[in-house]
Amino acid sequence: MVHKCTSLLRSLHFLGRNSSSDCAYIGRPVVRFLGCSLYSTANQVGCHSHDEKIGKVKLAQDLTGLVQESLNLEEKNSQVSKKLMPMVEKSTDARVSEDKKHGVLLAQNLANLVEESYNLDKTKPMNRVEHKRLLELRIKKRVKEQCINGKFQNLIKKVIANPKTLRDAFDCIRLSSNVDLSLDGENFPFEALAEELSCGYFDVSANTYSISTRGPKKEVLVFPNVKLKVVEEAIRIVLEVVYRPHFSKISHGCRSGRSHLSALKYIRKEIINPKWWFTLPVCKKLNNQILAKLFSIMEDKIDDPLLYAIICSMFDCGVLNLEFGGFPKGHGLPQEGALSPILMNIYLDLFDHEMYRLSMRYEAIDKGSSAEESVVNSVLRSWFRRQISGNGSQECHDLGYSEIRVHCCRFMDEILIAISGPKDVAVAIKSETENYFKNSLDLDFENKIDVFPCDGSSGIRFLGSVVKRSLKESPAVKAVHKLKEKVKLFASQKEHSWDSGTARIGKKWLAHGLKKVKESEIKHLSDGSSLLSQISCFRKDGMETDHWYKVLLKVWMQNKNVKCETNEDVILSKHIVEPALPQDLRGSYYEFQKRVQEYISSETASTLALLPNSNSSSLVTQIIAPISIIKKRLFRYGLTNSEGYPRPCNPLVFWDDNEIVDWYAGLICRWLRWYTECDNFNEVKLIICNQVRLSCIRTLAMKYRIHETEIEKKFDFELRRIPATEDLELEITSEATNSEAVDNDALMYGITYSGICLFSLARMASQSRPCNCFVVGCSAAAPRVYTLHVMERQRFPGWKTGFSSCIHPSLHRRRLGLCKHHLKDLLLGNISLQSINFGAWKGNNLP
Repeated sequence: MVHKCTSLLRSLHFLGRNSSSDCAYIGRPVVRFLGCSLYSTANQVGCHSHDEKIGKVKLAQDLTGLVQESLNLEEKNSQVSKKLMPMVEKSTDARVSEDKKHGVLLAQNLANLVEESYNLDKTKPMNRVEHKRLLELRIKKRVKEQCINGKFQNLIKKVIANPKTLRDAFDCIRLSSNVDLSLDGENFPFEALAEELSCGYFDVSANTYSISTRGPKKEVLVFPNVKLKVVEEAIRIVLEVVYRPHFSKISHGCRSGRSHLSALKYIRKEIINPKWWFTLPVCKKLNNQILAKLFSIMEDKIDDPLLYAIICSMFDCGVLNLEFGGFPKGHGLPQEGALSPILMNIYLDLFDHEMYRLSMRYEAIDKGSSAEESVVNSVLRSWFRRQISGNGSQECHDLGYSEIRVHCCRFMDEILIAISGPKDVAVAIKSETENYFKNSLDLDFENKIDVFPCDGSSGIRFLGSVVKRSLKESPAVKAVHKLKEKVKLFASQKEHSWDSGTARIGKKWLAHGLKKVKESEIKHLSDGSSLLSQISCFRKDGMETDHWYKVLLKVWMQNKNVKCETNEDVILSKHIVEPALPQDLRGSYYEFQKRVQEYISSETASTLALLPNSNSSSLVTQIIAPISIIKKRLFRYGLTNSEGYPRPCNPLVFWDDNEIVDWYAGLICRWLRWYTECDNFNEVKLIICNQVRLSCIRTLAMKYRIHETEIEKKFDFELRRIPATEDLELEITSEATNSEAVDNDALMYGITYSGICLFSLARMASQSRPCNCFVVGCSAAAPRVYTLHVMERQRFPGWKTGFSSCIHPSLHRRRLGLCKHHLKDLLLGNISLQSINFGAWKGNNLP
């Protein structure tokens, strides 16, 4: 390839270097027409798909014909030169033949270069994000053809009821399920389904199935089958083509480049100096009134009664699953319908435009209640306010306006509003938004809305994290705090050494006491003057030595009243060893600890007071991962005990070794994906290295009944997927390089941020009881059947902990078959529970 390019450049240089008068036209046609030809052939390449060869072959043919035509023109010019200048005939013929030879070589090199570049592009495989984007672009072209006078018409009959559209939608579902499209997959009736849709007799209710909870209180969840899933996916893509370009900038979720991370980045970087903020806890299930208002909004851009009839049938059957609040969106939960994200964005787009109107009114028109002299007001806003008030003089500016800013960030139905200005303005905006939701959108709120100050210590909860404002410390203040942390660490290390040393001495004392009790049984070794001999008379006849010793310890503990202590090490250290130590040694240790506490409490504050400009630190917005909530989830899922120490996860013991490691590695991948940008990510790293990794090792140790050190040696290669402290930075870097799917939330919505689930092995598949994979589009055999455990039902909004927060209770203890490929994808977060067909258990006749 490099040789071809070098030869091509040399040929171009040779054709362009001859500038003599008798051969002035040689080489110039290539230079003159090359740019035009490249422009025309490049347009032809863009008209074809990524994997078609037509455009590239056309480019090679045009380049070859271009050079060939230029050579013919050169021959005509050379013949004219021969008639006019016969004296140079021989030299001209020799030069023309040499130029013709180089021109033919140039044409061949250009053709081979384009052909080799096509083969190079063909050998590079597309990932599923690129492939899914290509499929949606095909449907987008069909949708654009139905736009007449600014409205889209007959989308069901002309676009959705097209077998090609249904096949592309089915391929999108298979890509979301990470199924290879080269496989035949299921024999899906695209032609018959297209005919049913176009004729209008497609029965929605016949293509659904329901799952309910066990017990007297029934909670029913309705799912679509594969045919209805394909129709929903086609409608989703069509609606996104129509509405996605018109969504506002404040909305995030189910949009390209506007995911969960982009919302948090906007809050951190774009919201400057907020004073007050609040969230809107929307809570309302879809009803007829909301659906009618949604259709009235959609009729402004779409004129298709058949489309509205199908969506209305989905609502009547309960398969639409559109709910404001209730459960967190975008977590890959199975109860979130395929059409819910786009329909929710369409409906709440009215609120986005209302926020623009409120922002314009409060920022550009309304007067502030009090002036803030420290804030530099915008000159443009001040002029605009004076024009609105009807007084263009400087007197209006002298009255003073507070610098009011209104910021809003919305991720699906989670909404955060921040205000820079006085509290009465924040309260007024809260009141207006609350009235707009209740009166115009017919939506309710789960609880009372409160306005919180941004400089509060607790912060505000949004998108599974805590958003708070804190001081940005100067380098000098950071150095003082770093010294304080070092002193605290040194003191804690000394305290740990002291406690462990005294506990070890106490255990030796216990062993020595038991030895003396046993020696007292031998009459000639016992010392009659010792305390042990004096109390031995109280020993009952026939009492064993160990029992006698326990009775003595029990009497001693009752005398000392040590039942309130936490464990036996504290009893041995504080009540046995320390009283026996020299007074100077004990006093020097406690004096050291006292001095450390005094330094931490008073000396650090004194040092900060001596620093210049120590109080000039500014407030910055921080995103905090919920560490305490993460620890509670680790305990709930059985990874730690009540005291926070790692323990083996019992449901995973019967899994294969790689599956156990994949389960823990999937949790780590989710944390690296979500919390890398958090300001307290160092605490998350400690949990990864100290608790999750050790829990995995202890699970494998329980499975094989060998020591943990032997497990680390035996599974050294597998455990590398769970990084240690020194490998974590490299893992973060590699995760950041593969962030294309993370940023494209429109194509990977519900997959990227899906939480990990807890499964237990139900049974093995056999010839008498076979089972296929439950993932949509996969027909592979499932070697095992697993039981899904719903560990928690967290209400809206949900914390981001790496675990599934709100799986519907009807799926608790439901059995599903998974092939090895899709089990690994589900554990590592490549697919979500939305890709599983929970109705397949009826066809497999599972118990």
